[in-house]
Amino acid sequence: MNVVSLVGRLTRDVELRYTPNGTAYGRFTLAVNRRVTNQNGVREADFISCIVWNKAAENLANYTRKGSQIGIQGRIQTGSYDNQQGQKVYTTDVVVENFDFLESKSSTDQRNENYQNFGVPTQNTQFSSPTQSTQSPSDFETFDISDDDLPF
Repeated sequence: MNVVSLVGRLTRDVELRYTPNGTAYGRFTLAVNRRVTNQNGVREADFISCIVWNKAAENLANYTRKGSQIGIQGRIQTGSYDNQQGQKVYTTDVVVENFDFLESKSSTDQRNENYQNFGVPTQNTQFSSPTQSTQSPSDFETFDISDDDLPF
């Protein structure tokens, strides 16, 4: 089973791009706090590379920005490529299948403004919005089945 659930903050705006055939995808890094603190009493964070596809990529790019808190569900995907020096580089990403906004866009905007102007964050009110799915309607087929055809 390959299942990942994370809650964290975007370290930068989602980088929205399109494949040559027009499929939207977005790359971002999610800062996820660890449960324990270090020797100095500070919570450390892990920085997780993520990718999201289709309409969900466009929604995430349009309604979040650096610092936005989101929850994601997805799966781990590994890969590799050869860099310019001919060395093999291994990659690990979370492929986002669903996400939730955990704060309003205005809260994110206000917090970012306070960081820039005063360096003091505001307290955020959290809420959940409907889950965004990366599956498009064309991924599903409809079946014309009557109740008499079902075995139960």
